This record gives sequence, structure tokens and C-alpha cells, in this order.
Amino acid sequence: MSGKKLGKGLDALISVESDSLDEVVSDQFADDNLSVLTSDVIMKAVEEGKKNPRVVVWSPRSSIVLRVLKKSIPEFSISKEASLLLEEAIKRKYPEIWEKVEKYID
Repeated sequence: MSGKKLGKGLDALISVESDSLDEVVSDQFADDNLSVLTSDVIMKAVEEGKKNPRVVVWSPRSSIVLRVLKKSIPEFSISKEASLLLEEAIKRKYPEIWEKVEKYID
């Protein structure tokens, strides 16, 4: 994956350009890198995530789309929709990590 996605915030996680998702995941998190995901690392991340589950992103395009939806759909929740989109994108991009984390949360 090229550095073109730096600074795109949520757009970088959700959009996939010419690189296939498998290539992106294998390039960024090869199997040998998954070995650093010890139970201690995951437990510390789970603890921190439970204390502070907020994620802040800088994405003007995403913000505008979500605000249009908020203004046009009664009871639309920007936070709920952003959470769903972000979780789907992270689960798709990092399935091995997602699976390990789910075991510690459930």
C-alpha cells in the first residue's frame, strides 16, 4: 500500500483502492508480526479500550456525509453509524487481530 492514504482518517480504513485487502493485511501485519500479540498485549489493550472506548478521526468527507444523514434522517446517530462502519472496516482489514480480541472481550 502506498503512503497516499496517510491523513485520510476514516476514509483510509473504509476505502480500498487498487490493492486487494489480502495484500494490504499481509503487507502490514505478516504472520510473524502476529506473534507479538501475546495475551498480555491484548489484555492491556482490552483494559485501555474499556476505560476509554472513544476513537477520534480526522475525515472531513466522512464528517460531511454523516452530517447530511443526520440532517435528513430522523433519529440518525452519527456515533452509532461511525462505530458500525469503523468496526466493519477494522474486522475486514485485520481479521486475525479482531478474532483474538473478541475472545478476550466475550
